[in-house]
Parts: sequence; C-alpha cells; structure tokens
Amino acid sequence: MAASLRVLIHGGGIGGLALATALARRGHTVEIAEIRDELDALGVGIIQPTNALHVMRELGVLDTCLDAGFEWEVLTIADPAGNTLARIPQPRMGDVPAANGIPRPALAKVLGDAAVAAGAKVRFGVTVTELDDDGTGVTTTLSDGATDRWDLVVGFDGIGSPLRTRLYGDRYVPEYTGFANWRVTLPRHPDVQGVVMATAGKEAKALLTPITDELMYLGSVFAEAEDFRPDPEQAHEQLAQRLAAFSGPVAEALSAVTDPTAVVYSRISQVTVEEPWHVGRVALAGDAAHASTPHLAQGAAMAVEDALVLAESLDSAPTVPAALEAWELRRRPRAMWVQALSRAVLKQEMGAPTTPDEDALLKVGIPGAAHALAKPY
Repeated sequence: MAASLRVLIHGGGIGGLALATALARRGHTVEIAEIRDELDALGVGIIQPTNALHVMRELGVLDTCLDAGFEWEVLTIADPAGNTLARIPQPRMGDVPAANGIPRPALAKVLGDAAVAAGAKVRFGVTVTELDDDGTGVTTTLSDGATDRWDLVVGFDGIGSPLRTRLYGDRYVPEYTGFANWRVTLPRHPDVQGVVMATAGKEAKALLTPITDELMYLGSVFAEAEDFRPDPEQAHEQLAQRLAAFSGPVAEALSAVTDPTAVVYSRISQVTVEEPWHVGRVALAGDAAHASTPHLAQGAAMAVEDALVLAESLDSAPTVPAALEAWELRRRPRAMWVQALSRAVLKQEMGAPTTPDEDALLKVGIPGAAHALAKPY
C-alpha cells in the first residue's frame, strides 16, 4: 500500500526492533512501547544463523552485527574429552555468512540504534493498558496515560505476552517442556572457532559458542523440576556437577566459573497460538505467537523473519487486514515446522519419548534443517 501507516509495536526486543527498523525505513510512523527502562537484553549470547543474517542485511545492519560478534562456518561435534568427531560446514543463504555469534546486549544496541536512526520512537517504562479496535484503526492507552490511534498494533512482547492475554485470554500460556537451559559467559578458548557441541551419551550435551574474539558462552540443557531454581550461592557448582562427565575444553571452561551470579538459568517453554495470529488490526509475532525450544538456534531468527515479511506484506497488500492475512499465510508453516522439529530434537537428545510425527521430523536432522532454513522464507 502506498500510504504511510501509523504502527505501534508492543515490545522492544529483537523482533520488535527489527520491525521498527524495517517499517521506519519504508516511511511509516513507528513507536515502540517498551516496559523496560532501556533497550538492553538479558542473558548471554545468541547465534544468528544465515537466515537471520540475511534479515540483518535487509535491515542494513549486517556488517555492524559481524563487527560486534564472531562469524563462523563450521559446527564441530566432540566427545566428552573434547576430541573432534565430526566437522559439519554450515549452509549460507545467498552471499551472507553461515552464522554469527553475538552478545545479546550488543545485538540489542545494534538494532536499537538502527530503529532510532530510521526514525522510530521508543517510549520506555510503558505498556498498553487499554486497546480499542473499531475496524478502521486501533486506539490505545499506555500506562503513562498517553492515548493515540494506530493503523496497526503488533505484539512482539515475548513468550509471556500481555497482548496475547488481552486477545485470547488464558487459552495460550507458556508450556514448560520439563527441561532448562544453563548458560555462562567465559573467555573464548582459542580452539573455539565456531560452535563446539560435546556430548556424553543421552546424559549431557555442552555447547561452546564464540560471541566475540574475546568471549564465548557455555550452554547446556538438563531435565529439571518445574519449581527448581539454582542456589544463588552455588549455581556454578551445581552446573559443574551436571557436567561432571566432561573433561577437555568444557571442564577447562567450567574451572573459570567462580561467580554463581554469572550463571544464567532459564526454563525452556513454548507457546503455540493455534488461532490466527491477528485479531482485527492487532497482531502477535515472534515468541508471543510461536515460541520454540532453542535446539535449532532459530527463535530470534523466526522473530526477525516475522518482522521483515510483515513489512514486505504491508508494502504489497492493498489494506492492513489483507497484509496480515498474507503475512501469516507465509510465516505460519515455517514457524510451526521450526517449533515442532526443535521440540523433537530436544526430546531425542534428552532420551525422552517421541511421537510418530516427531520421528518423521527427526529424519530431516539438524543438518537437513539448516539447509532447509537457508532458503528464502
């Protein structure tokens, strides 16, 4: 559509900032309502696979991401002692790199700077408290009392999305998978030139992921009770106990972890909004609509793909409702496939029972999935 639109984005995470950049660069008026006081990011690092890097190129920030991170091309599979068992080249989408590791705060800054430079406005410390969609536009009231009218409201507000609750009540709440992710940032070992995945049977898997020339992160997934939380004073020791089967680079990395507060623990949950991801002129995207487990490293990639495809759909469709229909028609099959396969990989790696449908998905395998996702979305 030719007209400039007014768009409110609820949430200033990776997906929301990507959408703000894409829309503002196209001349639309964009505001982000962000409940936090700054555009920062919790956690450690993140992998940007080739499809995510393709979006970064389209947003004009690919080189900045690569400068802030650590580009790599090969996934290394190792035994518990760190001996290489296989080296698997990672596919590229077009002429962009295969993968990039980057600290989450660095990526938040790259995308935040790009959104603001494109003309988007960020309102900090606010959330939507009232929302009225009359079919021709959406009137919102924020928690600071500000009222405005928009052509479109998009919820990129995460797995615990307040906007999803407003649209669908309690029909779609995060489902805990029974597993949790332990991560910690460490000095990069010189041999870690790409992701190193060390496995010790079904009991444990540890990933060393470079995120800058100086830093990497250690990540591992274990079955944990839903109410379990690490001991604030012994989290590093609890992680070491879980990875006791490893020697070599993993053990060396663990020996450097002396501060329990450096350990980031997060339960792995997922959400599947089975109804349309949009109600009138209000849409959900990213983790708010289809949060998945991290086993394909595609969560943030799916969010930024959502963002770019939505911007493209608004370019080509005659109306906002038509754009939302076209956007979801393109995005749902890919996002649901990633979610299903990622959950199946989690269960397979942890020795949990899989369904016949999951067994069929697992025949694709992670290398096959990487090649499939290196195709246009």
